[in-house]
Amino acid sequence: TSSHTRLGILNNPSSKIKESNTAIARGILAAFLTQNSSKLKSFLIKLIKEETAKTLAAGTKITKFLISGMDGDTLEKKYNTLGLDLIKTHQLFCQEVLKLLPGQMAVMSNGR
Repeated sequence: TSSHTRLGILNNPSSKIKESNTAIARGILAAFLTQNSSKLKSFLIKLIKEETAKTLAAGTKITKFLISGMDGDTLEKKYNTLGLDLIKTHQLFCQEVLKLLPGQMAVMSNGR
C-alpha cells in the first residue's frame, strides 16, 4: 500500500486445491500477512518466477527465497500453518461474486 496504490491478491485456481499445488499461492498470502511493504515487493518478484515454483514443488523450504531483512520465522510459521480454506474462500468469491470461470484472471480497480 502507498498513498496512491494498494495491491491485493485473490486466488482463483482452475484445479482442485491441494497443498502440493498451492505453494506459490500460500507463499504470497503468507508474505502479505507477515511482511512490511518495503520487503514484500522484492520477495514477490522472486517468488513468482517459474524456477521458484519448480523448486518449491520439489520440496525446497520457503525460507530459501527470503530477502535480506525479512522476518523469516514469522513468514515460515504462517506459510506452514496457512490452511487451504483461505484459498478455497478466494476461489468461491471469484466464482460466485465476481462471476469468473475457474482459473480466469481479472484486474479490479478501486474495488470494482
